[in-house]
Amino acid sequence: MSATIEQPYAYRHRELVEPDWTRLPGWKDVTAQDWASAQWQRAHCVKNVRQLRELMGDLLTEAFYADLERDQAERATMSMLVPPQMMNTMVPATDGAMPAAGAEFTRAFYADPVRRYMLPVFSDRRTDWPSHPHATRDSLHEHDMWVAEGLTHRYPTKVLAELLPTCPQYCGHCTRMDLVGNSTPVVDKLKLVGKPVDRYAAMLAYLQQTPQVRDVVVSGGDVANMPWKNLEGFVDKLLEIDNIRDIRLATKALMGLPQHWLQPDVVEGVGRVAKKAHDRGVSLAIHTHVNNAQSVTPLVAEAARTMLEVGVRDVRNQGVLMRGVNDTPEQLLDLCFALADDAMITPYYFYMCDMIPFAEHWRLSLAEAQHLQHSIMGYLPGFSTPRIVCDVPFVGKRWVHQVDQYDTEKGMSFWRKNYRTSIEGADTEALSRDYVYYDPIYTLPESGQQWWREQGGHEEAHEAAVVAAAASREASLV
Repeated sequence: MSATIEQPYAYRHRELVEPDWTRLPGWKDVTAQDWASAQWQRAHCVKNVRQLRELMGDLLTEAFYADLERDQAERATMSMLVPPQMMNTMVPATDGAMPAAGAEFTRAFYADPVRRYMLPVFSDRRTDWPSHPHATRDSLHEHDMWVAEGLTHRYPTKVLAELLPTCPQYCGHCTRMDLVGNSTPVVDKLKLVGKPVDRYAAMLAYLQQTPQVRDVVVSGGDVANMPWKNLEGFVDKLLEIDNIRDIRLATKALMGLPQHWLQPDVVEGVGRVAKKAHDRGVSLAIHTHVNNAQSVTPLVAEAARTMLEVGVRDVRNQGVLMRGVNDTPEQLLDLCFALADDAMITPYYFYMCDMIPFAEHWRLSLAEAQHLQHSIMGYLPGFSTPRIVCDVPFVGKRWVHQVDQYDTEKGMSFWRKNYRTSIEGADTEALSRDYVYYDPIYTLPESGQQWWREQGGHEEAHEAAVVAAAASREASLV
């Protein structure tokens, strides 16, 4: 009998549990039939502080509500919208007793990883560097690369089709906060101008005329907010285009509102589309967005497995690295095993949180992301080991160890690219230029933080960094 070898992470299979929603005062009389209804879930989303009070009763203290209200007024880039399914995974009380109402529950609620990104409060945010000096509303410049309204052609063979600007749930860290959701006091959202039927027709026309595109991510917003018949009609037309070989439906609602994907008409519709895709030799997949193991419940597993049973080739997860949510190897591995063991969801990517306004408290440095990637290797099968990627503006996704140069003092990483985006056809230097990504300034040594304080403007800091990188590169070639 061999001795047990102690490892940094100890795997054990954890049974998925649906938290008891009746533990929350506002849902004490909600039946299982109601809970399983997508219509009931949508009608009982938490959209404001008043509704949160009605749900929580005396569980939370007044200080928390004041903290939340201030954030909504001064910092929030996304309006409040949390489905019951997601609310129920906050302080789930599945591994122990329910915290006592008042101070004890409030402390647990503040610390909860799902709460941290779905219901951010003012005290969560940084006060020294609430936003990075280079933070922008559309940090990935997706709108600059629109070839039709809502259709981003960023990669040589892939496009992103934003069919609608709404979701069943609004995440505080949303990279598309420039367009998605309702306006907030700090962000007046852009609006899609064209009628949906005209926008979709323009997207399809571009794809028919651009044979180098083979892969379409159908997103938004979230496709779960689109009437199924409309979504099926769009995908059917994609399947008629000879060059399209991969179609990915992007929906966080597979986790946030699994009841939607379990509705009979949706299940039957997915089955029809999946069969057409299979018959044509096209890969149809669903990509979802789960950030913490608490979110993986039996209902989520049932929804994912049902999609696979009706013919979807794969269900994959694209999470986002966030401090206080999944920033330890244990949290990432717990999540990956929860996804793979019972839900049959493939852990695919973890993105570094993008540089949008007021997101600094969530963001990790590149060095931290590299450490996490190293730490999770070897525990999962290779096909279920997620890549941690940095989505570099104007470059795209790069594994965190693919950085070309890294100034850890100033928190600037420099990246190269191997293709031109749709707006760089005439740019002769696109493939030789340094592209910069910035660490959160508060993660830097004091000397680096002081350097940032001394910069006279954002462009001056950027230019100084690029000049320094070029000098370093030239020195290494001598």
